[in-house]
Amino acid sequence: MDRRDFLKRAAALGALLTVDMKMAGEAFAKKEPVVAKGAVAGGELVAVMGGEPDAMLLRMLAELGGISKFVKKGDRVVLKPNIGWDRTPEQAANTNPLLVGAMVKQCLSAGAKEVIVFDHTCNDWKKCYANSGIEAAVTAAGGKMVPGNDSSYYVDVDLPLGVKLNQAKVHKALIDCDVWFNIPILKHHGGAKMTCAMKNYLGLIWDRRKVHDTDLQACIADVNSWEKKPALHIVDAYRVLKANGPQGKTPDDVVTLKTLFASADPVAVDTAAGKFFNQVRSDITLDDISHIGYGQKLGLGTMNIDAMNVKRIKM
Repeated sequence: MDRRDFLKRAAALGALLTVDMKMAGEAFAKKEPVVAKGAVAGGELVAVMGGEPDAMLLRMLAELGGISKFVKKGDRVVLKPNIGWDRTPEQAANTNPLLVGAMVKQCLSAGAKEVIVFDHTCNDWKKCYANSGIEAAVTAAGGKMVPGNDSSYYVDVDLPLGVKLNQAKVHKALIDCDVWFNIPILKHHGGAKMTCAMKNYLGLIWDRRKVHDTDLQACIADVNSWEKKPALHIVDAYRVLKANGPQGKTPDDVVTLKTLFASADPVAVDTAAGKFFNQVRSDITLDDISHIGYGQKLGLGTMNIDAMNVKRIKM
């Protein structure tokens, strides 16, 4: 994408955060944060656009009350980015390493005892960790990478709300931690149509083949019903893989949008991200990304982002 095309795209996507657009949700059109009748107290959705990943993260956390609101001194913290593929950051198949490294630093600055980062990768885990740039970023920031490539790392948990799945094997790091953060990348996915916060849960579990073989969209929602929720879902939409996901094939599959979304509500943040994604993939709507609707039916969150305190920041 050349500079002129980028500026046109940035203007169009900036309008998504500031102009009354039906597809974007009316809440983004408000000049002041709005809490609608019936909204859950403290339910927030933040969208930041126009900066580098680390700078946008700092601004986002400030809008949410600071990292100390989520991480306390002595906490054991887990970050779960998408590191599923043996791809470079420019290929937009994995979470941006600058974002992950910055989040490690933030957690440690709040007094975290340790910050652990992992994923159950699809390609060779050592290559994914290295070539994504995430291992180097985490190590430099003072965090620790742990593998997720063996069933011995996982333990059974119940999914009492599950429709298709009532149990899954979740990585021990998540069982043992005090707080965790879900940090997916927003991108196209051949099966789920879009992968974001809810889909990123499949990297928490061991038996994801069963998920794909049963009912992918419904099972994504079922896995999200696990009782130990992340403090935040932080969505990386700095570079977005708009086609041929989840790995991508050519540079033309990637568009640079310089955006982050964050919320404690996985349904809401995926709804906002899905509307945003529709601006570059008009053929994919929220109806196509049906795991979001399944999540709402399970009571995991709301697709009505108008019923939230929505903050949008353009850097």
